[in-house]
Amino acid sequence: MGEYELFTLAVAIAIVMIIGRTVATRLEVPEAIVLLILGTLASLIPQVPNIDLPPNLVLFLFLPPLVYNAAFFTAPREARENAVPITALAVGATAVTILAVAAVTHALLPAAGVAAALAFAAAVAPTDAVAATSVLNRLGAPQRIVTILEGESLINDGVALTAFGLAVEAMAHPFTFTHGLTRLAEVVFGGIGYGRVVALVIGRARRFVRDPSVQILITLITPFVAYVPAEQLNVSGVLSTVVTGVYLGTRTEGMLQAASRASGAVFWRTLIFLLESALFVLLGLELRSVADHLSGSYSVPWLAGAAAAEVAVVIGIRLAWELMVSPLIRFIPGRHAGYVRNPWRQRFVIGWGGMRGAISLAIALTLPRDVAGQPFAERSTLIFLAAVVVVATLVGEGLTLGPLLTALGLAEGDEQRRREAKARAQITEVGLARLDQLAEADEVDEDTANVYRQLFELRLERVRAILDEDDNDGEGATGDATDDTHPRIRHLRTELTRAQRDKLNDLYRRGKISDEIRRSLASTLDQQERGRI
Repeated sequence: MGEYELFTLAVAIAIVMIIGRTVATRLEVPEAIVLLILGTLASLIPQVPNIDLPPNLVLFLFLPPLVYNAAFFTAPREARENAVPITALAVGATAVTILAVAAVTHALLPAAGVAAALAFAAAVAPTDAVAATSVLNRLGAPQRIVTILEGESLINDGVALTAFGLAVEAMAHPFTFTHGLTRLAEVVFGGIGYGRVVALVIGRARRFVRDPSVQILITLITPFVAYVPAEQLNVSGVLSTVVTGVYLGTRTEGMLQAASRASGAVFWRTLIFLLESALFVLLGLELRSVADHLSGSYSVPWLAGAAAAEVAVVIGIRLAWELMVSPLIRFIPGRHAGYVRNPWRQRFVIGWGGMRGAISLAIALTLPRDVAGQPFAERSTLIFLAAVVVVATLVGEGLTLGPLLTALGLAEGDEQRRREAKARAQITEVGLARLDQLAEADEVDEDTANVYRQLFELRLERVRAILDEDDNDGEGATGDATDDTHPRIRHLRTELTRAQRDKLNDLYRRGKISDEIRRSLASTLDQQERGRI
């Protein structure tokens, strides 16, 4: 591909991403669905060059930041409360899915071998919670469903990628069961240990960096520092990245200043959008190349039947697990018993929310081109089947999840916004109380105290009215009529936001608000501390 073609392709991908996001927002459907469809349609244009992504590019460019971002935003309290059902689903259901899909794949493509069948199964086994949770959050689904889907997605990425790595090793160098267990232990514990070291080192280093731009740059290189060396050491780069992300994500406020957190959040939202969008568009564009390389020995009816079988197994195993196996969790000691007493409707939604996405695409595209020095003839067929599984689950389950949630009576409407408004009112009241304390102690002059008091009271009026989600924009229009460069004003801002942040963390620890609400309000407090609102 020449420089001109590469530039044209980059511009085309950017245009598709912009159009895709606009269309998805208007139709209120997951962006991944629209982007994948648009990418596939664009591949049909004769002027668009064939795309054949190098496996290492996908492995080292896309995976680390995607996995790190998911780990970073893990909800710690909710994850602990639902640890058993999350682990059972992420490990148990994923393992069963890998074995079942591998069996079907080996029966359909015996020439590929058992190891290749396991590698393919590991690629399509992990779920992508982004598309599902975007629908669930918009409709106000019970928070426990969202928590389980997000927690499961994080853990099953590590499970599937570890299994994928071992399967790829077995494709090149078959090994015994004992050797396989030994390598599994090395990969898992080595990855966890290396990730812990990286997290501790970067965590300490970030405390001494005050420049927001440098701090954001450190967050950008962190996933690659956690992933790439781990892979070179032949341990799990994914588990290393997950450990690093979870550790740093639960300690962000103690490491970064408000300016860095606010700017970093915008940077990472943009980066993840670009990576996920580009990956879906590239897959759509690559489908033409994959179709061109499909072995001529497989007819269209055979490919359609094989794809239908793979999709049926992937969806069927997950639904069966949730409806029949998950209730058995009640017999395991622990505080998770409330989950299994939930109505079957919630478990059905969790089962139907197992969409595959960017991670599955990235893994499938890293299947080796050569095995034992010979071209891997079934690679294109397996990538095609993986693409069908991703498309079928994204489109089929993604477009029906919302209506299903409503039909089952699990959409809570404005309840999530009400919870956030209530929490916002509580922390604002704490800030107002702290302002009164500072005024009584003569730590702030009366004029400044009156300005801030009016600002807090205005915010209270707004949240108590439970306005729409554009409330924050309205707050932004109300500036502080004070010179925020003065040391006393900066000190006042710090004291007020510290009091509110303490109240916010207390509400989260006591289970009064979800992690999503906590992060949303924490972002608002960061803006207040910087004098932006």
